[in-house]
Amino acid sequence: MSKIINGFSKLNKIEKIDWLVETYFQNNQKVKQVFMQYWNSNPVLQDLHDDFIENTISNFYLPLGIAPNFVINGRDYTIPMVIEESSVVAAASLVAKFWSTRGGFKAEVISTTKIGQVHFMYQGEKVELTNYFNSKKENFYKVTEEITKNMRNRGGGILGIELRDKTAELKNYYQLHVTFETADSMGANFINSCLEAISHEFEKDDIQIVMSILSNYVPECLVRAEVTCKVDELYAENSELFAQKFVQAIQIANAEPHRAVTHNKGVMNGIDAVVIATGNDFRAIEAGAHAYAAKSGTYKSLTNATIENRIFKFWIEIPLAVGTVGGLTSLHPLSKLSLNLLGNPPAKELMQIIAVAGLAQNFAALRALTTTGIQKGHMKMHLTNIIKQLGASEEEKEFLINYFENKTITHNAVVEAYNKLVDEK
Repeated sequence: MSKIINGFSKLNKIEKIDWLVETYFQNNQKVKQVFMQYWNSNPVLQDLHDDFIENTISNFYLPLGIAPNFVINGRDYTIPMVIEESSVVAAASLVAKFWSTRGGFKAEVISTTKIGQVHFMYQGEKVELTNYFNSKKENFYKVTEEITKNMRNRGGGILGIELRDKTAELKNYYQLHVTFETADSMGANFINSCLEAISHEFEKDDIQIVMSILSNYVPECLVRAEVTCKVDELYAENSELFAQKFVQAIQIANAEPHRAVTHNKGVMNGIDAVVIATGNDFRAIEAGAHAYAAKSGTYKSLTNATIENRIFKFWIEIPLAVGTVGGLTSLHPLSKLSLNLLGNPPAKELMQIIAVAGLAQNFAALRALTTTGIQKGHMKMHLTNIIKQLGASEEEKEFLINYFENKTITHNAVVEAYNKLVDEK
């Protein structure tokens, strides 16, 4: 049976599912029921979700949790987090409480400049191209006046336009490098609209425009978050050894890219969870963050730590291009509530909150790795997932949780304990 179909997008949702079930699931009606059971019972909400993307057949739910007790710049926050990984929200909450009694987190936005580029090919003399660019530069602002009007009223707009010679990297390749301020919006559509207007104004016979597009690498849209305390206040059992191993763990991540990738993945556990909860683009954030981690030419840690005069300092500097207006932030009801939970912050404040979430998550991971080991806490949280997979009753669940209180948790061990329990019954 051919799996090629014409006009699929014109089918309604039920017809799409019927085709899918018949073509890929041997017409198993239980599969159809699974797709349909995740539809929202509120038809207005479901229509909203259906319009987010194309060819929607169902909803794929992720848990929305909250991490309370964050103190950032002296203000209390409860941070929303959307993530499926066990222990992330618990770890963030524990670290938030830990630092709330040690001065909390300090955060500041260093800069908010975003970038877009017009990429083009030119085979002529560079001096002629430069003269042409200079003659057109004022027109670039004029042809984008209508696009930038509202943004300028909010304090944003085009900050600068420069011609960049990239022929050393690629023959005949140049670009118009444009910087933007987009206020409280992420600004992707705004930036791309400006770039296309500029490219139409700039293009001529000997200038071949290849593409006009924003960049998700925004090293000048930067935020810093940090925590500090006396070394003696860090860890009850042996603060000095803990602080030393903690700093060494980051030094290892800076020396070894294999470790740095996993190290930064832990940072992004916290960052992505808040980015998703607030309706922002986690793929753009991820790409920009990892590019920033490799800005030296070697992939390194996004976080750093020092011990000076018996004071422990732990911080992160990371590019975060986020928005609090427009896009899903205005459409998704839970994104709206998440932003409301945070006090409806402007984009700069949201940058600080997200950076703090990443720093907290990294602190939790490094604390576990350099003390008890990462698996003890992680597998304890994972235990409940294994128990659910086995279909255990509440009574069996309680027994298994107590049984593994002081035992090593593995999937096989849990299955064996469960089967033994069932057999004994």
